[in-house]
Amino acid sequence: MQARERRLRIAVIGGGMAGILSVIKLREAGYDDVVVYEKADAVGGTWRENTYPGLACDVPSHLYSYSFALTPDWSHRFAPGPEIRAYFERVAKDFDVVPVIRFGEEITQCTFVDGCWHLESASGLRDDVDVVIAATGVLHHPRVPDFDGLDDFEGAVFHSARWDHSVPIDGKRVGVVGTGSTAVQITCGVIDRVAHYALFQRTAQWVMQAPNLAYTEEELARYRSDIRHVEELHDQLREAFGLFANAVVDASSPACQAIADGCLANLENNVHDPELRERLRPDYKAACKRLVLSPNFYEAIQRPNAELVTSPIDRIEANGVRTQDGVLHELDVLVLATGFKANAFMRPMEITGRNGHTLSDEWKARPSAYLSISIPELPNFFMLNGPNGPVGNFSLIEVAELQFAYVLKLIDRLRAGDCTEISATRAAMDEHERAREAAVPSTVWVTGCKSWYLDDRGIPAVWPWSFDRFREVMTAPDPDAYETR
Repeated sequence: MQARERRLRIAVIGGGMAGILSVIKLREAGYDDVVVYEKADAVGGTWRENTYPGLACDVPSHLYSYSFALTPDWSHRFAPGPEIRAYFERVAKDFDVVPVIRFGEEITQCTFVDGCWHLESASGLRDDVDVVIAATGVLHHPRVPDFDGLDDFEGAVFHSARWDHSVPIDGKRVGVVGTGSTAVQITCGVIDRVAHYALFQRTAQWVMQAPNLAYTEEELARYRSDIRHVEELHDQLREAFGLFANAVVDASSPACQAIADGCLANLENNVHDPELRERLRPDYKAACKRLVLSPNFYEAIQRPNAELVTSPIDRIEANGVRTQDGVLHELDVLVLATGFKANAFMRPMEITGRNGHTLSDEWKARPSAYLSISIPELPNFFMLNGPNGPVGNFSLIEVAELQFAYVLKLIDRLRAGDCTEISATRAAMDEHERAREAAVPSTVWVTGCKSWYLDDRGIPAVWPWSFDRFREVMTAPDPDAYETR
């Protein structure tokens, strides 16, 4: 006898890139009872929350686009942040995603009881659903260092992901703590506006020069005349980034060496003062940390009003930052470009699965999930861009699209009535983790640097194989890797 098809209610947590994608693809597959819970008042995720000067994506915009919603209208190869946010807002509107989003509703609890997920928000809203898709993002909980005296600073201080646009910076003395992609972008974005700029560097970064030319009117006209030209460009960029993805998982490869050579040439050819060049020179292999792409960082940091500070921060005082060499760097504005809590993911949500098994229990040591998607004892609960996935200079849109197509096959089994509960087995997740940990020694991420990729054991919490292998694994779930009831 054929099983009766179930009508599923599905909740998506998060209205960013992956949440918008989820709604669109669920509808295409015939799922019409879908709700999105978004803690903020607008879509866009990281592109809503980050608004700092110089904001851009380090993946070319024609690749950092949904494959089903390519646009000919990107202004630059690496479009500015407001343009990327507008793209997601437009896609959400064009695909009629917005009406199913409950804005201002932060989900705080998900509890699985009798085959159903019971959700509760901070406002007290409650909902019962059959499936949960966590599209909560990777980097969204700011990390604020515990600097001695931070509260004593009399100027304005804020994290880069909480940029305070009411604070004037033109003609001011501005300091930025950090040297990752965000700090580099801020450097280039404000250097022409401030009286004095101090960049507090703890660790030097390898920087790959990446010209960011505006598309010409002729190029835009060509793209607008036939979307196939945009599709060709998307595919070319996809292939190029695939080569990069394959390079970083083999630190001894010629391709990885080529990346290092390019970064070294950028430093040697574009930083003219020998003393400054040495302070900007990292002591680890290029791409060990997430590679920084910039068209003009070295030019910006050499401007007369720029200062690279390499003495460690001792404390924050009323008038500025005191470094360990005794110097007080007087500032009007202090920006903390100090990154995010990369291991937070869905936390601080309280998630309780089968038999009272909680996410806190599961992640007591560190975050883990089978293929970054499913966790044992949390049935019918799926993540996009979850822990230990491909986050190293890839297009997370392509990652999310591949993962969602995989997740949809699991949801289809629930709809078809093959089972009422499905989640990864403990054996499958443990074996995946053993294989992943065995593969990381060959990657560039373990060649001598400290980075947010590394977990508490020093093991990179990333996908350590080629991106081609990731695409292959995402083609279909292995039935033996899942427990069904």
